[in-house]
Amino acid sequence: MTDLIASTRAELLRLRKWPAFWIVLGTWILLNLTFAYLFNYLAYSTGSSSRMSNGLPREALLRQMLPAAVPEVFTQGMAMFGGALMLVLGALAVGSGYGWGTWKTVLTQGPSRTAAIGAVVLSLAVTVFALVVVAFTVDTGVAALIGGTQGQSLALPSMNRILLGILSGTAILGMWTLAGALIGALARGPALAVGLGVVWVLVVENLLRGVAGIFSPIQAITDHLPGTAAGSLAGSLRTVDGPATPGVLTILGRGESLLVLAVYLAVFAGGTVWLIRRRDMI
Repeated sequence: MTDLIASTRAELLRLRKWPAFWIVLGTWILLNLTFAYLFNYLAYSTGSSSRMSNGLPREALLRQMLPAAVPEVFTQGMAMFGGALMLVLGALAVGSGYGWGTWKTVLTQGPSRTAAIGAVVLSLAVTVFALVVVAFTVDTGVAALIGGTQGQSLALPSMNRILLGILSGTAILGMWTLAGALIGALARGPALAVGLGVVWVLVVENLLRGVAGIFSPIQAITDHLPGTAAGSLAGSLRTVDGPATPGVLTILGRGESLLVLAVYLAVFAGGTVWLIRRRDMI
């Protein structure tokens, strides 16, 4: 346990000193604010419903930009775009150790393999949780600013709703981050892992779900893919009618989505640890 704690602290320090780490996290915060608030506010203030606002009327747009709607709004982009970015982070965090030779050094001269690899998984989990909390806080502040300037209620969502939003966001982004870590371990490098992961998130799953619409035997598989579970969990938080954000689905219920994501989290984390631990790094 002492080795795990020390290794986790070292891994968190490495991530904090890594420019790519802040670029990925900063990009997600920026995209989140842009798509959740900037475009919607522009559509609301100009009185026009555009594709960027999913064609919602002005009243619905305003409700979506108030603090009470933050748990619903800040998870909408996580299933696809946020997930793709966090998958990149996971792939870089694990895959870069092969290119730089740091895995060889750590696993031959550092603590036990289990502690070293577990520290990477644990540090990524801490990073995801911190990112979700920061995103929720930033979105709440922006929503309060918009609500105040428009003379609207600044009431926060219920505590249950807040916890559900943070739990859902952590499950979605955590699953994609560990998926990237597993691909990084499989590919033994960051470049191929990033490419494969992004193609899967943005292209392959959408194509498979499209094929399932005309070839029903594979529907049972596509209904339980990682992106389907993530999108369904995000979709379960929606309270407005109208077109959903790309990647947001209603295929699975909230409980089933959480269960499927929990299974993927365990499989991806266990697979990453097993792969690196069993391989000969010398």
